[in-house]
Amino acid sequence: MASTAVSSGARRIRRQLPTSPWLFAAPGLLIAGAFILYPFVSTLVNAFTDRRTLVPGEFVGLANFRELLHDDMFWIGLRNSSLYVLGVVPALVLLPLLLALLVHKSIPGITFFRSAFYTPVVASIVVVGLVWVWMLDERGLVNSLLETVGVGRIGFLSDQWLILLSAMAVTVWKGLGYYMIIYLAALANVPRELHEAAAVDGAGPVRRFLSVTVPAVRSTMVLVAALASVAAFKVFSEVYLMAGPSGGPAGEDTTLVMLVQRTGTGLTGRVGYASAISVVVFAVTLVLMLLVLRADRKEES
Repeated sequence: MASTAVSSGARRIRRQLPTSPWLFAAPGLLIAGAFILYPFVSTLVNAFTDRRTLVPGEFVGLANFRELLHDDMFWIGLRNSSLYVLGVVPALVLLPLLLALLVHKSIPGITFFRSAFYTPVVASIVVVGLVWVWMLDERGLVNSLLETVGVGRIGFLSDQWLILLSAMAVTVWKGLGYYMIIYLAALANVPRELHEAAAVDGAGPVRRFLSVTVPAVRSTMVLVAALASVAAFKVFSEVYLMAGPSGGPAGEDTTLVMLVQRTGTGLTGRVGYASAISVVVFAVTLVLMLLVLRADRKEES
């Protein structure tokens, strides 16, 4: 009787196993389908229609993408988003690594500095942006200090390029702590013996950094470069807060995501055209990630 009960129980378990994992995964799959997969597919479909906010729209083929080629604001947004990547990514790859090296050693009080460097990460980007706007305003703290030392006031929030550079500075400042934590995890796996051997051979701090630390965390640097590239190309909040809804003087500081927001919202928003811009943003970010991964593989080979 006991063996019969055991065998029947085993059969019931075998019958339940094929469906049990899906039951555990169902909540996550439903959330991902509702908030990731469905919006992605909907955006892709809308990109080939002339849909507006209150109008379903009809299929127009590649008309939206052809219009992009003749839209000056699209090229301005593409230029600014690309410049943002070029200005932000190198800083977010190198500076957090140097910061991680500074706080890597276990010395008294180092936890305080790690927490201080990470604080901007947990702060709201809106709060951070507004604080920087107040600091860089014509009569803000930075200009007051510059005027005190005789430099004079600088139009950080009125000049086209200074607005973009100021937004880049905010992005780098806010992202330093996040990528520092990633580097700290990587540095913890670097064998101490490598540094000791290099020191015995007479290598100085700079030489040990280039010959030991950088090769050991190169895969992490690739990860940081990929994450920072995608985030920088999709920048919105920093530039929006610095330049305003209009995108700075004559809209010259508009990024692609700002253009999507401006074009696709409101009662008369061109949802189809905004979706086409979103598809371009997705394609470019995908290409950026593939280029970073390809460069990493080429360096390894």
